Formats: sequence, structure tokens, C-alpha cells
Amino acid sequence: MKQIDFEHGKITDNILRASIPMLVAEVLSLLYNIVDRIYIARIPDVGTTALGAVGLCFPIITIILAFSNLFGSGGAPLFSIERGRKDTKEASMIMNTSFFLICVCALLLMAVGMIFAKPILLLFGSSENGLIYAYPYLMIYLIGTFPSMVSTGMNPFINAQGYATTGMFSVAIGAIANLILDPVFIFVFGLGIRGAAIATVLSQILSAAFVLYFLRKKTELKVRLLSEEEIRDCGRRAKNIISLGTAGFIMQLTNSLVTICCNNVLSVTGGDLYISVMTIVSSIRQIIDTPIHAITEGSSPVISYNYGARRPKRVFQSWLTMSVMAILYTLLAWGVILFAPRFLIGIFSSDQALLTDAIPALKLYFGAFVFQALQYVGQTMFKSLGKKKFAIFFSLLRKVIIVVPLTYILPYLFHMGSDGVFLAEPVSNVLGGSACFIVMLCTVMPELKRMAKENSDC
Repeated sequence: MKQIDFEHGKITDNILRASIPMLVAEVLSLLYNIVDRIYIARIPDVGTTALGAVGLCFPIITIILAFSNLFGSGGAPLFSIERGRKDTKEASMIMNTSFFLICVCALLLMAVGMIFAKPILLLFGSSENGLIYAYPYLMIYLIGTFPSMVSTGMNPFINAQGYATTGMFSVAIGAIANLILDPVFIFVFGLGIRGAAIATVLSQILSAAFVLYFLRKKTELKVRLLSEEEIRDCGRRAKNIISLGTAGFIMQLTNSLVTICCNNVLSVTGGDLYISVMTIVSSIRQIIDTPIHAITEGSSPVISYNYGARRPKRVFQSWLTMSVMAILYTLLAWGVILFAPRFLIGIFSSDQALLTDAIPALKLYFGAFVFQALQYVGQTMFKSLGKKKFAIFFSLLRKVIIVVPLTYILPYLFHMGSDGVFLAEPVSNVLGGSACFIVMLCTVMPELKRMAKENSDC
């Protein structure tokens, strides 16, 4: 399998060769939950209610993914930087430490989730009727916590070694399996919402098995369990991995927090129907976000490797290419959302009552989507260069400091009702995205100029 040459290859080609397979992988990854929602919404008689109930599980699923990315996205840039410095021993130890952290965390999250599943769902806004559907789905999903975290958290180390197509394939295995198994377990076996969860867990197991096989047998730097002595000495690396991964972790965790807050407010201002509306809006958000996430994440190993190799010109070229691609994409996606909302919502439901309320909510929620590109570009640069403090701050700024308060202020203080919940997102995109991008320009670009000057003086 052909590797990407991060050091000598053409920057645009490197980013495209990393981003396109990653885009395909992330689109396929969406199928894990998106396909569940599409099929669940079409279960006779209870589809809309069941869809809203499963939407209450998404924050918990997001939390699990956030922890896997905490260690995967935190470790992979450090891994790439060390590879750029030609320190393969340290790179291997970073990867193995990330794997150890994923294993321990998966067991803890599964245990805590199973013990407290019911009170957590009630806290997140579930009604007694919704609990009938949400609880069994979540309990089965939690069984697959370990394979879910391994397949998500270790895949970046495949991409970071230049095997982007293989990273795509590892996701495709599970996504295609889920696509096939979902209707079988839901409709053929008559298991309903439980069948959707079983299909997802089996698919995650297949993905995780392939990821571990490839990292154990095919890559130059192979993953393994840490020895007892290495576990005692891994504190520094674990701290660095967690520190850098905290930015992405906060972004996903705060997405979960925002969903919880939105569901709580919507349950009061709009009822169960508006929770279903938010479930559809969040699902479309995942679809629309996927390409921009693939562009920026595909650029990350190119940026990190060349930063470690002290090649500032290639870092700048990578940033410029990533920025242009991200902004052009968000402009295109913005147009589709504003002019074809009925098509996007129709993917998930044909319920006319739901459609009537979902269209204006969708347009409001994505009212300033183009500014999302600025947030992604700034965050990616901070993370790829190991600037954890900036990355963490701007993750907190947009969601925790801006969105969460507005989710309550706009509906209640300004009497905007359910519209206020959806309006909080575009306001945060403008304020948070602009601030992140401007600070990145003021800090990263001068550093690259200094590095170029130091190289020329040597």
C-alpha cells in the first residue's frame, strides 16, 4: 500500500491524498449512526418518537467518541512531529501510550455508562415514554465501547504513517456491515431499536479488528501493549497526549453539552417534536461538517510532520491550501442548506408536521455556517503545531462561553422560544470562529517567519 511522502511530495497532492480517503472514511463513519436514524424513523407507528428518544443517546455516544479522540487526535500530531524529527522510538512510545489510555478509558466508560444509564437519560431530558426506546438502545451500544474507541482512536496513527487509503478502508468495513445489518436486525428479525444497536456494535467490532491487525502487522511502527515498567514511566507522554487532545475533546464534549442543553430547553419550549427536530438538525450538521473535518484533519499530519522537520515554507503552504479548500467548501455547503433544506430533512423523515418545523430551524441554525471554516482552520493549526493552550481556549470559547449561555438567554430572557435555541449556533460561529482565526494569524505566522530566518542563518 503506497504511502504519502509528507517530506518531499507536493503539498496540494499530499493534502488531497490524505483528505479524500479521510473524507470517504468519515462519510462512511457517519453511516454508523445516520443509518440507524434513517431506519429508526421509519419503524411503523413509533418512528418519530423513537428517533427523538435515540437522539437523547447522542450526547453519551459523543462523549465516548470524544474520549477516543482525546487520545487518538492528541497522540497522532505528537507522533507525526517525532517522525519528522526521525525519532521513531519516541514516536512508537507515543502511539503505544495512546493505545494503553484508550483501553483503560473504554472499560471505565462502559462500566459507568451501564450503571448510570437510566438517571443520565432522565437528566438529559428523556420523558418516561422516550426512555422505553432510549434505554435499551444505549445499554446495547455501551457493550461496543471498547471496539468503538479502538477503531476511532487508533485510526489516526494509520493516517499519520501515510496510509490514508487503509484508514478509509478500516472505516468502510464497519460502515458497510452496519448498512447491511441494520435492516436485517430491525425489520427482518423484528428487533426494532434494539436491532439498530446490535448492528452498530457488530460493525464496530469488525472495524476495530482490522485497525489492530494493520497496526500490528503492516505498518513500519507497530502498536503493542505497554510493559509494566513502561506503564510506570508513561506519565509524561500521557500528559502531553491528553494536553494536546484536550482541545478536540472539549469540542466534542461541548457539542454533547450543547445538545443536552438544547434538548432540555426544547422539551419546555417545543416538546418532544422539537427534540426530534434537533435530532435531524444535528444529523445534518454531522453530514455537512464531515468534508471540512476531513480537509483539516487530512492537512494535520502534513503540517505536523513538516513542523517537526523545521520546514516552515511547507507548513505555510499546507495552511494556505487547507484554508482555501475549507472556505470554498463551506460557501458551497451554505448555499445547499439555505436553498435545499427540504431535501436534506427528507433524508431522515417524511413526517409533514416535523418537516414544517424543521425547515426554518435548519436555516436559522446554519445562518452563519461559513464562519465555521475559520474555527476549523485555526483549531487545526494550533493542534498540529502542539499549541495546546490556544487550542483548548478556543474550543471552550465557542461552545461553553458563547453557545451554552445563549441557549438559555435567547429563549427565556429575550422570549424567542425554540428559535432562540437554534440562533445560538450562528452567533457563536461568527464570534468564536473569527476570534480563533485572527489569533492564529497573529501567533503562528510570526513563528513560521522566525523559523525560516533561523534556517537561512544556519
